[in-house]
Amino acid sequence: KAAGEKIDPTVEEAYWSKSYTSTPYYTKGTDYKNYQSAYRYGWESYPKYQGKKFDDVEPELSRNWDKNRGDSSMTWDKAKLATRDAWHRVERAIPGDADHDGR
Repeated sequence: KAAGEKIDPTVEEAYWSKSYTSTPYYTKGTDYKNYQSAYRYGWESYPKYQGKKFDDVEPELSRNWDKNRGDSSMTWDKAKLATRDAWHRVERAIPGDADHDGR
């Protein structure tokens, strides 16, 4: 099965909406809605680039952030941390190590 078939957006949304405040990049008082687009961008982007490392595709993700940010006011420098987290969470859920980064 392709990676995209294994990603349940409802599960990811529930996980991140409960977990975002415990991340090292969380800014106290910032509502989840500000992070939501970055997390979604991460779990939706992973299948498109499966087999590649986040750091290798980060420049392209950065260029496309404005089209994917929704209502988020975060700059890419802040959003990429949440995007990376969601990317790696999906990557860890899929058996194997397609991009050979040890995750």
